[in-house]
Amino acid sequence: MGFFVYLYYTKPIVLIMGHLETERLILKPATLADASFYLELLNTPKWIQNIGDRNVKSIAEAKNYIAEKMTPQLERLGYSNYTVIRKLDNKKLGCCGLYDREGIEGVDIGFAFLPDFEGKGYAYESALKIKEVGISEFGIQKISAITIPANKSSQKLLEKLEFTFIKIINIPNDDEDLMLYEYSTNS
Repeated sequence: MGFFVYLYYTKPIVLIMGHLETERLILKPATLADASFYLELLNTPKWIQNIGDRNVKSIAEAKNYIAEKMTPQLERLGYSNYTVIRKLDNKKLGCCGLYDREGIEGVDIGFAFLPDFEGKGYAYESALKIKEVGISEFGIQKISAITIPANKSSQKLLEKLEFTFIKIINIPNDDEDLMLYEYSTNS
């Protein structure tokens, strides 16, 4: 299965989630070596439509995005964005992770896959693993998720993962209505 590394700072120990495995997948923290993959993923039509344009248009900008958006959260909280890789051929399929997102109380789960790998159960398999590890290893008791109302496939997946729709919200710097879902271990 996965492994965990303890890092010692002048602050308390931080548990960093290493790679995780499911029956078909490896989930590893995103690194600068994944820049060309993220350049492709962040510019797919569904990413732009459902998540938003991140203005990542070059390998250098993809590396910067990973270094500024993903790596700091991993170092600070021990979890972040994970590249989803198929064991069979080491093909990078998508991403899944837990995020500390402004405007969302607590932790937010998110996922996105290249078009060729949608509808094959990879999003469910990786999100279920991330959800389980968040609860069992990090003691997270409530996980949120957001999606746009038009993204029916994400809504269905969140419901399959036992998330419940709570309400429509807006997050800072984004005037689009978002559906807030939550999963709680206290349910």
